[in-house]
Amino acid sequence: MLQNILNMSDYYSEKLSAERLVCVYELAQPEVQRYLAAEIEFLRQRIHSTGRVLELGCGYGRVLKELAPCAAEAVGIDTSFANLQMARGFLNGFSNCSLLQMNAVEPGFKPRQFDIVVCIQNGISAFHVDQADLISQAVAVTRPGGRVLFSSYSERFWQCRLEWFRIQAAHGLLGEIDENATANGVIVCKDGFRATTVSPAEFKALTASLNLSAEITEVAESAIFCEIFA
Repeated sequence: MLQNILNMSDYYSEKLSAERLVCVYELAQPEVQRYLAAEIEFLRQRIHSTGRVLELGCGYGRVLKELAPCAAEAVGIDTSFANLQMARGFLNGFSNCSLLQMNAVEPGFKPRQFDIVVCIQNGISAFHVDQADLISQAVAVTRPGGRVLFSSYSERFWQCRLEWFRIQAAHGLLGEIDENATANGVIVCKDGFRATTVSPAEFKALTASLNLSAEITEVAESAIFCEIFA
């Protein structure tokens, strides 16, 4: 199991980072673009101008660029140095943004540093770490009264999501989709890549196991948000 997790982490660092990650979003069809915009708007509505925001898995800064104007400070962490190098250029001019190379399950921040911690676009699955540990670490760095927001894909978005992954595979960003093994929210590629989701019931079970208060919301019939109240 550990070897599989390490291999998937390498996959994201080596095959889906920096310029290749930008291509993933440039290739997104209109339905996916609407989903991505809806996720960001859901977050923006929860950020106040004096707040300090942390994004887990910030990539090349796509989300931070949208959140930074709403917050006093926006911090992004990512394990990929290539992502962070690109993000520094992408976020040039945003003086309230900081970027750090850091693992989300070992963030290195003191407790209670942020008003909002976000991990969207199915990062909770894509990171391939212990999900309960990831949630616990996110809550630990959130101030009392703050919020932690994770998102995954809605079941209703399955066909759009699958088509997006097929497009990525056709452009060599992913391995060929294993159509026989791909179903029920799980996308499998013949090169070993595997993308899963977290359902509303699974979010509820995860937060309940940690004795956390959470609210599950479906946004734009595409994203499932788990909003945790610290």
